[in-house]
Amino acid sequence: MASSVGSFIAAATPGNTAYKIGAQDVLEVVVFKVPELTRNVQVADTGTVNLPLLGEVPASGKTAQEFERDLSARLGTTYLRSPQVSVYVREFNSQRVTIEGAVKRPGIYPLRGKNSLIQLIAMAEGLDRDTASENVMVFRTHDGQRMAASFSLDDIREGRADDPAVQNGDVVVVPTSATKVVFSSFLKVTPALAAFRPTAW
Repeated sequence: MASSVGSFIAAATPGNTAYKIGAQDVLEVVVFKVPELTRNVQVADTGTVNLPLLGEVPASGKTAQEFERDLSARLGTTYLRSPQVSVYVREFNSQRVTIEGAVKRPGIYPLRGKNSLIQLIAMAEGLDRDTASENVMVFRTHDGQRMAASFSLDDIREGRADDPAVQNGDVVVVPTSATKVVFSSFLKVTPALAAFRPTAW
């Protein structure tokens, strides 16, 4: 487990935040000039898709670009000469984040590629300005360990702090001014989590 907020910020690099295909996502697979191989398929719970000629092909955990290369290699080995394959994620069903607390639309939101904390707040239509604290909590499970970090939205907006990427399964909590004290106390008595605080409450 990483020992600082860097584990959250590191996810902001393009290689780490490209959307990873997962179970229940719907993909459009297009094979140039071979319309009979072009179709929409849903990723099974096993992480595979069933495609003509190829049968069950593992898709889960790959980006669309990685899956394109995999399908091109498989089709090119036996069936087609220099196949041109494109893969598009048409329905994002496997990766979600939860936002709770003093936002206008709390709920569960799908991740569609790169999403930052500020973008997630915007998806929830912003803060409830009457009650919201400017410090928010992000809870994340990493290698089976529950972690937490607090982030100052003011610092992010004004360029004093990086805007962290949110990841599948994250829970973002926007405290009210009243519950802020509760979260501060929670961090202080939980050393394993307090190590992830980039800002003082």
